[in-house]
Amino acid sequence: MQRAWSSSGSRVERIDRVLVDELGPDVLVTGQEAHHLRDVLRVVAGDTVEAFDGNGLQARGVVVGVDRDGVTLELGEPTRSTAEAPLAVTLAVALLKGDKLTDVVRPATEIGVVAFRLFVSTNCEARDLSPVRLERLRRVAQEAARQSGRAVVPSVSEPVPFADLVLDDAVLIGDPAATTTLAAVTGTQAWRGLAAVTVVTGPEGGLTDAEVAALVDAGAHAVTLGPRVLRADTAPVALAATLLLQGGA
Repeated sequence: MQRAWSSSGSRVERIDRVLVDELGPDVLVTGQEAHHLRDVLRVVAGDTVEAFDGNGLQARGVVVGVDRDGVTLELGEPTRSTAEAPLAVTLAVALLKGDKLTDVVRPATEIGVVAFRLFVSTNCEARDLSPVRLERLRRVAQEAARQSGRAVVPSVSEPVPFADLVLDDAVLIGDPAATTTLAAVTGTQAWRGLAAVTVVTGPEGGLTDAEVAALVDAGAHAVTLGPRVLRADTAPVALAATLLLQGGA
């Protein structure tokens, strides 16, 4: 759960946010979500909560019961969150060493990315992702969504080989060797008013020339953010942030 704060005049109200499977008038929160509300945040009956379903809906309400079975909430009418960006940005990210994918998923979720598609490319040193690590990345996305006030939890897909990567909508490739800037592409008439964009970034060793060429041949645009070479865990967040700011996020 994440604690948010809402001010009304001089009064500051504590609001605990909780992810639930489904919104309704009465919701029993169980499992890890209940543990955090009950044992970490120590909510009591009468505390204000904001529940969200991970798909864009949220509802304000109050705690009406706390016991060993869980935490019971009484919620108002669900509403569509206004915290989501008008541009849906998906990050297609190559597997990275160590815990670097966490350093992509957490901030990218906070700034508004809607999905993560993981893949294995030629230069990936990490060749697979265990179910435990994949589940951890999904939990990181949930936690970051709570913290940032979002009502959408981005999906994190199982990694696929580069050749099996399915890319929808407009596609940008983060490529240090590219000569075209991001602004040059997104400033064109064809890119104005787009609803969704996918950004592809490579591993520590970068995408190969053949991989970039395959994407470009399929209609993608290879872009650079400037003369500085960004780390493999920095580039996707920087590209997503730039796109979302341009889109009015």
